[in-house]
Amino acid sequence: MENGNRICGDRRPQVGVAVFLLKSSSILLGRRLSSVGYGTFALPGGRLEFGESFEECARREVKEETGIDVARVEILTVVNMVALDGPNPTHFVTMIVRAEMADLGQSPTNMEPDKCAGWAWYEWAQLPQPLFGPLEDLVKGGFNPFVASRLM
Repeated sequence: MENGNRICGDRRPQVGVAVFLLKSSSILLGRRLSSVGYGTFALPGGRLEFGESFEECARREVKEETGIDVARVEILTVVNMVALDGPNPTHFVTMIVRAEMADLGQSPTNMEPDKCAGWAWYEWAQLPQPLFGPLEDLVKGGFNPFVASRLM
């Protein structure tokens, strides 16, 4: 298959889930250490596994990355991210969800120090910079996880 001037072969889009974990007026962000988006602040999340629901993926990824148990998960929107620049082009269809902690007394732990420099809570009105590209696009587009209504 040809896509513009690039030949994509049999590459297929991957499905991901990104989680707005909310605490009062703050969201949980971690600084990425992977080659894609290195040094940017991103939401917890990852790839959907075979047979898994979006909600199950959100709970699993938050637990694996931060050690936090998640209660309610709500699907908010979907993002189609195509990145053809660089040595490893990617295409992700990502479900954007918001979630609540099962216990408000939980604190994030960096469970994957090879992928993330650490987790911290940031006020929505004072997000750190630079944000991971897809998150930055959402914010610049006016998306707000505190007021978004369920779309699906």
